[in-house]
Amino acid sequence: MKKMIYMGAILALMMCVSNGFAQNTTNSNSNTQTSGKKNSDSKYMMMAATSDMNEIGLSQQALSKSTNDEVKKLAQMMIDDHTKSSEELKPIAASKGVTLPTEMDSKHKSGMEKMSAMSGMDFDMAYVKMMVKDHEKAVALHQKEAGNGKDAEAKAFAAKTLPVVQMHLDMSRKLMSSMSGGKKMDNNKMSGM
Repeated sequence: MKKMIYMGAILALMMCVSNGFAQNTTNSNSNTQTSGKKNSDSKYMMMAATSDMNEIGLSQQALSKSTNDEVKKLAQMMIDDHTKSSEELKPIAASKGVTLPTEMDSKHKSGMEKMSAMSGMDFDMAYVKMMVKDHEKAVALHQKEAGNGKDAEAKAFAAKTLPVVQMHLDMSRKLMSSMSGGKKMDNNKMSGM
């Protein structure tokens, strides 16, 4: 009889431990899912900040190298708007514990190096092509976060930033078209950048 009571106690203890383990596993999984959601928002913020750094760096180069007034006007607008965007994103990211990049990515640094050897129309066209290509990606990035983001502040930032980035894309395409005499340019020529 004592054996049966003892076995019953062990069985009850095992069930309690098993239930506790299942509950901890469920809690652990929900924490992982929550942090997974945070990670996609964090990734968005990091990519948006990198985009800002890339456009600011390239546009500073265009502002100093170009002799085309329209290119300079576009470059100054890029510097102003992406600096503003970057400043608005910093406190949002900081409140989430996300450390944002503060410089251009290696791909754009390499592109800027290649462009430093260019001058005149070649430089202007290379810069404007990069603006088109980069802003096509930026529009998609901000659209995705604005539609699917889990963090309310990151999502609102994306929705607010999207029209500005779309305007940059439209203006860059228009300038590229006017510089090429209305002919469609091959964006892939700059794919090494």
